[in-house]
Amino acid sequence: MPELRQLAAGEIADQPMRWPVAAHRVLGRGAVTDFVDDQVRTPSGELMARQYLLHPGAVGIIAWDEADRIAVVRQYRHPVSFRLTEPPAGLLDHADEDFMTAAARELAEEAGLRADRWQVLVDLFSTPGANQESLRIFLARELSAVPVPNGFVADHEEADMEVCWAARADLVDAVLAGRLQNPTMVAGVLSLEVARLSGRLDSLRPADVPWPAREVWRAHNAELAAVGDGDRA
Repeated sequence: MPELRQLAAGEIADQPMRWPVAAHRVLGRGAVTDFVDDQVRTPSGELMARQYLLHPGAVGIIAWDEADRIAVVRQYRHPVSFRLTEPPAGLLDHADEDFMTAAARELAEEAGLRADRWQVLVDLFSTPGANQESLRIFLARELSAVPVPNGFVADHEEADMEVCWAARADLVDAVLAGRLQNPTMVAGVLSLEVARLSGRLDSLRPADVPWPAREVWRAHNAELAAVGDGDRA
């Protein structure tokens, strides 16, 4: 085995970096995402083509109650042809939306719950090789029931969505057995389990901690806007 340098603890972090975009073209526009092609200049000076989806970002909520249960929704996902068991989650409505406001809205709309205690469990990029989506998963506790927010009407997949409780331990078992595949569920449940078993629940990040990925997202999209959209395919 070759000798590899071991990273120091302080080096173990993702680093913001942006290679310059020489050309940017929108290949297709959708209701939520655009499919784009960028000509990116590498450090060696060559150009490489990268196609990916622009995405507004999202939040997910692991809502954990005093009976050691987690609120889940069972929702059809057409691209993968599965009805997935997921935590409540949703898109950020606009670039400047407060992350906690979005999470509280989604918890109320999808599960009819509010939480009096919020912390950040984990931040992740859902598919960084093909999708711009950044996702923040919150831990919500001290739960109570609330009415569905005024003006919210479930439609499409959400109109057929089932809201349930599931035992935390059963969800952990299902993830490790490969029966649950939604990335928000997998990352959220396993992060909660790690925090619980390592005694870190009280030291989780506060709900209003900065989210660096969002600032990088803004800068990246500002660069694309400056380059301008090429002719649509």
